[in-house]
Amino acid sequence: MTPPAKKKTRAPLVPPKKKAPLSARGLAIQVMSRVAATDAYLNVVLDTVLDEFQPKDPRDAGLVTELCYGATRRQLALDYALTTVADRKLESIEDKVLAALRLGAYQLFYMRVPKHAAVGETVDALKSLGLERATGFVNAILRKLSALEAPPLPSGDDATKLAVAESHPEWLVRRWQRQFGPERAASMVKADNDPPNVVIRANTSKTTRDELLAQLLDVGVKAHAASTSPVGIVLENPGRVEDLFGYAEGLWQVQDEAAQLVGVYAQLPEGAKVLDACAAPGGKACHAAERNQVLAIDVHANKLPKIESEARRLGLKERLSSRALDASKLPDDLGEFDVVMVDAPCSGLGTLRRHPELRYRRTEKDFAGLATLQREILESCQQHVAPGGLLVYAVCTTDPTEGADQIELFLRSHPDFTAEPPRATGLPLVQGYLRTLPGPEGFDGFFAARLRRMY
Repeated sequence: MTPPAKKKTRAPLVPPKKKAPLSARGLAIQVMSRVAATDAYLNVVLDTVLDEFQPKDPRDAGLVTELCYGATRRQLALDYALTTVADRKLESIEDKVLAALRLGAYQLFYMRVPKHAAVGETVDALKSLGLERATGFVNAILRKLSALEAPPLPSGDDATKLAVAESHPEWLVRRWQRQFGPERAASMVKADNDPPNVVIRANTSKTTRDELLAQLLDVGVKAHAASTSPVGIVLENPGRVEDLFGYAEGLWQVQDEAAQLVGVYAQLPEGAKVLDACAAPGGKACHAAERNQVLAIDVHANKLPKIESEARRLGLKERLSSRALDASKLPDDLGEFDVVMVDAPCSGLGTLRRHPELRYRRTEKDFAGLATLQREILESCQQHVAPGGLLVYAVCTTDPTEGADQIELFLRSHPDFTAEPPRATGLPLVQGYLRTLPGPEGFDGFFAARLRRMY
């Protein structure tokens, strides 16, 4: 007789453990490792990771931002310090582990974080990402760095030391020293490591700068008028700008003061028919659309919806249309415009405080290719400037090869155009051209030229 089978007892169902939410340092490691792995822009990856993980405490989002931008701005100084205590080359270390080392070193040298917390919490963040095997190595390196009072500097001349101390490539430091002198170059690299102000431009189709500033102050927003832009307002620690007064109503748009000055410098005649070539992200196009009819074009079709969305928010949709076109190969049937604005692709060296990763990606070899593209765009766009019309050329760079040199070359080959500075006063002009530099003034670096077609 076969004995009855034993009933199988089922183990009680245990719900799977939920992964603990990542700490601010864990999120920062994710951001920086993704930037390193993909060569994406830091601000884009940061926004993506914060949307993906959605930290509950808004202070965590602020800390992630500070860690990522700070460690990126100071990367060369951090890396030099790490090489003095590490027993392996940094390029051999995997992305997340190297990100943890940089973030830990940044806290030790540049933040008011207790040393034991900078080390311990960075190691814990690495554990939370499943990298326990690397924690001993990271802990040992950061403990060695914690014994130092400041990041070490290499031997060498002033340019070599300044390059490491302020985390700019040595070729760029030497280039700026030649172009602007040692003192100005030093102030430029230091300014690039300061977090930029949040500046907004009053939408003058709906309000004035003074009215908007008074309203912001009335609702408790800390703000003051921009130093040079007549339409600019500087916000002090605003937090999430989309939650501020006037955003939903379309009373203002975020735009750096130097970028605003391009629109002021252009001094467009009211009611003009305007073509904005290379229009993304759309700040200058929307500025022009406050008083004019604008066609905004960009070679990247996926960037146009953002421009159109901003135009709708600002109440400018009836004055702004968009098309996906390559500004270097504009079709003949596009017609003529009273004003053609060319915000040309460039090295971006004037925006290193906003895009700190760019300083490590640019090389001196880039200028030749960029200059060629800029000339092609200028040549294509000038054909669509009506007789008596304006051609406004702008670049967010400090380099003369992309600015004044480019325009002088254009004028020599186009005798029907002449440089015509605006009647507006109080702008930072050099030989009639708009030029702003990073430094104590708080500007991004921009160049703009205003050219009149005589016939």
